[in-house]
Amino acid sequence: MSQFKVDKERVAASLALATGQMVTGCFFVIGSLNNAAGRERIGDLLNAEDGFFPFQRDDGTTAQYNRAHVVFVRLPAGVDEEALDPGYDVAPRRNVIMTLSTGARIDGIVSLYGPTGYDRLSDYTRRAKHFRYVVTPFGSVIVNADHIVEVIEKSDS
Repeated sequence: MSQFKVDKERVAASLALATGQMVTGCFFVIGSLNNAAGRERIGDLLNAEDGFFPFQRDDGTTAQYNRAHVVFVRLPAGVDEEALDPGYDVAPRRNVIMTLSTGARIDGIVSLYGPTGYDRLSDYTRRAKHFRYVVTPFGSVIVNADHIVEVIEKSDS
């Protein structure tokens, strides 16, 4: 075995592509990191670099997908990666409706991270990360900000 081998784990997910196609399968993530978070998160993998990543489809084939053409990733119920973000427990949250480039709409909750006074939805839209977590009633979604057409804050009423 190579000394450079990195143990990977499979994490189930569904990809929504710019073509309108949904692909189910699993990501390959680093199984153990040298930090308190444990394994690598899908959001970290997607934000790590540009270009392609491997994804094993349900039929057993592994395809390379271009991050730029992934509209969103749906995580399985109970996989709450966003809760591992530093400051998640204290971050202000906003109920939003997002319209994506494919016409899909996501109704969910986003967390706003930043210094005091930077907790507006407009601050969220200017974040540097391309892939961002949205918590929906059906589980977490990781949205590619390049495919967000519109974000509207829902009123609390």
